[in-house]
Amino acid sequence: MKEFFAKEFYHNTVGDWALALVIIVGTLIAAKALYWVIGRIVKKLTAKTKTKLDDIMVDMLEEPIVLIVTIIGVWFAIGRLSFPEKIMEWINNLYMVMIVLTITWLLARLIDAIIKEYVVPITKKTKGDFDDQIIPIIRKAIRVAIWVMGIIIALNNAGYNVGALLAGLGIGGIALAMAAKDTVANFFGGITIFTDKPFTINDRVKINGFDGTITEIGIRSTRLKTLENRIVTIPNSKFTDGMVENVSSEPHRKVVLKLGLVYETTASKIQNGMQALQTIVDENEDLEENTVISFNEFGDFSLGILFIYYIKKGADIMGVQTNVNMEVKKRFEEFDIEMAFPTQTVYTIAEN
Repeated sequence: MKEFFAKEFYHNTVGDWALALVIIVGTLIAAKALYWVIGRIVKKLTAKTKTKLDDIMVDMLEEPIVLIVTIIGVWFAIGRLSFPEKIMEWINNLYMVMIVLTITWLLARLIDAIIKEYVVPITKKTKGDFDDQIIPIIRKAIRVAIWVMGIIIALNNAGYNVGALLAGLGIGGIALAMAAKDTVANFFGGITIFTDKPFTINDRVKINGFDGTITEIGIRSTRLKTLENRIVTIPNSKFTDGMVENVSSEPHRKVVLKLGLVYETTASKIQNGMQALQTIVDENEDLEENTVISFNEFGDFSLGILFIYYIKKGADIMGVQTNVNMEVKKRFEEFDIEMAFPTQTVYTIAEN
């Protein structure tokens, strides 16, 4: 048995390989046990405290810490083995990269969770929409910045010349910019949206045949929820290159109603009908005071009354129109005013 464990296999004895394997398995068991302890014991303890900060920290640190323990255990096991110098150098560099990236992951999760728990609720309580729009972008920017710094530190610790690497990227930056010109256009389109503010979150807009409500404004694209409750992702460059109609910015909704009366309608009935229309406007709190009521047409089939009214901002557009139309129908029926429809009278002459 001793002879078997003494046999050399890839620069190490079978015993050395077995010991490394035992250490790795033991590390995995220890990591699993640590995960269980944090989930079953530590979280219960932090849940009893008044502050949520410790709950957030435990929840966000749980998986990264377990991963770090696993990496350290595997590295320790491999460190007991003998390899050529170049392989050991590569293993050590890989170990440093994994440790730094795991710490980067830990920091990114922790900071993002803190922002979500403490900063986002504050912005929801404010009256303006600007902070609601900028916070998601700040969160993404912070995550990107943390990961960029983490990758740079990881490469630097792994022995790479980061300065030379960045210089090389600068040389290829022109070609990259040409390939990513649409992304750059979308980025500056996002900046234009934030500076010019053609719309904000929850505004209803019309663009490129889409009609809906803005749900999210990002760095590269904006999401719009259509009237059919479908989400449409629109590149930000479309908002700068095309025309955007902000429906929500209208001070009121103009409604034009053309009423046709039969030619048998007397002048007094027409006058009564016009007064009834004015009464409808005066009694409806959702309508503006300014209105246009005019007997303006002797049409081919009817006498025309033009009724233009304005629905106040924030009112239920469809509901107000329904109420107004119902009132028009009722009032005209009370005054025995008959609506016209396209008719044609044909006179025939009988031959003797």
